[in-house]
Amino acid sequence: MLTSKGVCVVKVELSRTWEITEPPSHPAVTLEQDEEGGDLSTEERRVLERKLKKLRKKEEKAKLRAEGKTVEKVIPAKPLPSQQALDYLTCWNENRTAWKFQKIRQTWLLQQMFDSEKVPDESFPALLLYIEGLRGAARDTTVEKAEALVKSLGDGPWDKEEERKMHRAREVIQLLS
Repeated sequence: MLTSKGVCVVKVELSRTWEITEPPSHPAVTLEQDEEGGDLSTEERRVLERKLKKLRKKEEKAKLRAEGKTVEKVIPAKPLPSQQALDYLTCWNENRTAWKFQKIRQTWLLQQMFDSEKVPDESFPALLLYIEGLRGAARDTTVEKAEALVKSLGDGPWDKEEERKMHRAREVIQLLS
């Protein structure tokens, strides 16, 4: 609550009343206890500081609205899943002590490994090394997908992209079988 003198009074849950002797927008806010004599506990101080911060933010927004300005929130751009997966693979290949297993990245890599646009040719050798260490169901599924791809493409004439997929699938089968 802001009084006409620029003094803000905040009620804390413990029913103590605290006054801020300087206007809330001033950076050096001092806290003084009103009524009961005693020091602030760290928890009370934290609660009070949070409430003051919230009040300051609210006042700032109101001031901007009064001036006709809008507050724009800047949302940082997240890296694309493809880039995250390739970074994961690069980290695995170059710095295994810092690398941490991430199922979602592994799944993305295994689903997209035959697509040369999503997994570039420069990253494919590292992916083959990664695949070599697969165990269990992931290994079996990868072999099945590669065999199914070879079977579906058959012997017929292929365009450039199909030829790359076939070559990658054969490399995977040879590596894991």
